[in-house]
Amino acid sequence: MAVVRTGPRRSAGILLHRASDRGIEVLIGHMGGPFWAGRDESAWSVPKGEYGPEEAPLAAAHREFLEELGLPVPDGERVPLGEARQSGGKIVTVWAVEGDLDPELVVPGTFTMEWPRGSGRIQEFPEIDRAAWFGLPEARDRLVSGQRIFLDRLADLYSP
Repeated sequence: MAVVRTGPRRSAGILLHRASDRGIEVLIGHMGGPFWAGRDESAWSVPKGEYGPEEAPLAAAHREFLEELGLPVPDGERVPLGEARQSGGKIVTVWAVEGDLDPELVVPGTFTMEWPRGSGRIQEFPEIDRAAWFGLPEARDRLVSGQRIFLDRLADLYSP
């Protein structure tokens, strides 16, 4: 029997950040798969993923961080940055965590899909194909538009 969803899809994630001589930097991931391969602007995301009603959002954010990056969330306070509705209707909830992580150590999880579409050929792609640290202005250009609000909320935490 199929499960009927009674509301919008929900996703949860962790926005890892650190202070540097350039100001606040955030770790974001370039989305993997053929749709994003040739894009850079608006093709990056906070490490996040969907969860169902049986899972707590923060637990899902931790699980998805590990699945997408292959590394656990660093220790640190989990500061809620709230929710935002993306253009497709999905509601994303994000927590900020101050910490550090070497992007060279990232081993992304994978997903499978039919590609090319209609070919009957199933291929495997990385959830993210790279992760990198960016200052807030650079990250704003790279993040999908529905997640940029989280950069504003993070910056507000550090405003006098």
